[in-house]
Amino acid sequence: MRKRLPYLLIAPSVVVLLSLVLYPMGFALINSFYFWNLQTSPTPLFFSGWDNYRMVFQTTPFVEALTNTLLLSFVGTFVQFWLGMAIALLLNSHLRGMTVTRAILIMPTTVAPVVVGFLFRYLMEPQGGVLPWLLTGIGLTPPPQGLLGSASTALLSIGIADTWQWTPFFAIVLYAGLIAVPEELKDAARVDGASGLAMFWRITLPLLRPVAAFLVMIRFMQLFNSFDLVFVLTGGGPGTASRTLSFNLYREGLVNYNIGLTAAMTWLVVIIVTIIINLYIFFIFRKREW
Repeated sequence: MRKRLPYLLIAPSVVVLLSLVLYPMGFALINSFYFWNLQTSPTPLFFSGWDNYRMVFQTTPFVEALTNTLLLSFVGTFVQFWLGMAIALLLNSHLRGMTVTRAILIMPTTVAPVVVGFLFRYLMEPQGGVLPWLLTGIGLTPPPQGLLGSASTALLSIGIADTWQWTPFFAIVLYAGLIAVPEELKDAARVDGASGLAMFWRITLPLLRPVAAFLVMIRFMQLFNSFDLVFVLTGGGPGTASRTLSFNLYREGLVNYNIGLTAAMTWLVVIIVTIIINLYIFFIFRKREW
């Protein structure tokens, strides 16, 4: 009985978790093969086979949304990681005022993404916004339509807002990892004449690898599901310039009420994410010794 007790204690949580995951995914899988539009009928009308999957590519900007999502996810994760690393190294340098700085850094991550979206809408307002004014001051002319209204800067603007909110998350977690790096290794490296850059690449970064690997994976998946900032800042526009996969699902499911098409799109997104994450795990986590 004692051996079974841990399993009995976690069983309710596992059952609830599986029901919250398996039932919606099964529901989406089944209905992805049916024609079902809530504007036409409250229930699925007929079995349509693979038609919904074909229509995802033929009637929705799925490819454009996938491109924007991948660009936002990969570039955003890369930029936020290295900015967070730079801030973490600064926090670990024992300068005066770092305690207050750590407290301030965590504040953006506590703000709801919708609030961040409205904040940056005002900051990027073409007439009177702080960011266009700063760009003009350094000699960079913002687009006439505004940063959020131009196809060339809309997705970048979303990335800037997201980076402002989530770079501190990287910084705080990486700083915690830096604290755990043994000082004895650093002292030994200094005695051997290693420079600061050499110690970072050969000692600090390898020791941070487990923390960094999980952090990057979690943040990538969050960015891959970006919706709040897209909805508030650009609405996926202009055109499809900043549309993401999550916003595509919202448009088809909650605006056009095309449940069958949305279910098919959901499973395509699941397959894409699964492939990317498994490739990441294979290449990053295959060396089990660390």
